[in-house]
Amino acid sequence: MTDSPQHALDGILDILREAVEGGRPGQGTAFLDGTNADGTGNHGLLATLDALSAEQASRDLHGATVAGQARHTAFHMEVVVRWQQGERGPFDWQGSFQPAQVTPAEWDALRARVRAAYAGLVAFVHTQRDQPVTGDATGGLSGAVSHVAYHLGAIRQLVKALA
Repeated sequence: MTDSPQHALDGILDILREAVEGGRPGQGTAFLDGTNADGTGNHGLLATLDALSAEQASRDLHGATVAGQARHTAFHMEVVVRWQQGERGPFDWQGSFQPAQVTPAEWDALRARVRAAYAGLVAFVHTQRDQPVTGDATGGLSGAVSHVAYHLGAIRQLVKALA
């Protein structure tokens, strides 16, 4: 019995999963610091956001906040799905960072939005598995991975400055 080759989108999804969910405990990672076998040391987007209070997420550092970066990242993942479904905007990229400050309830809702946007993107990609693999699909998903990874890095730098 021969294993079938990995679908082209699955490898890209693996990298997106690492950026958002972090490393799997005790396993190697492609680009993030490894998550320890006991689950500590997870540096993915969700764990990074979950470690912060609304006050920390709202603190302005050189014109940026973690909340604004998180809001924009969720918006981008939502737009990738909308774009792949044929919607071409216009999209309010500048406005997607606002509001940059959040209350505790808004912070909970924003973190839920990031999770939902990620789940929506992954679900959409899974619907494309039976479609011909195109540059639009791989390019859109690769762009999403790059964008999430970029903002994860920006958020992690802001978190360092919060300490």
